Amino acid sequence: MNFEHLPGGALVRQGLEDLAARRETDAALLVLIGAPRLRRIGIDVRDTQEARAEHRLYGRLARLDSGAAHSRYNALIRVLVSFERAAECVS
Repeated sequence: MNFEHLPGGALVRQGLEDLAARRETDAALLVLIGAPRLRRIGIDVRDTQEARAEHRLYGRLARLDSGAAHSRYNALIRVLVSFERAAECVS
C-alpha cells in the first residue's frame, strides 16, 4: 500500500523502516502503538517488542524535553490516528 499521500504517511513509513532496521525511534514506537489497527488495515508491521511501547515512547520524549513530553506524545498519537482513519478509507 502506498500511503505517503496520507496524513502522517511519511512518519509511518519511517517507523516501518526503523522497525525493519531494529532502531527504536519515536516513529518506530508510534508504529508499534498502532500495530494492531495498522495490521487490520493491511500494513505489515513485524511482530516486534510491542510491550509498553506507549511508555517507551513517552520516556524517550521526556528525556529529550520533559516539559514538552506530554504535548509531543499527544501530537504524535493524533498523527497516528489521522493516518489510521485515512488509511481505512482507502483500503
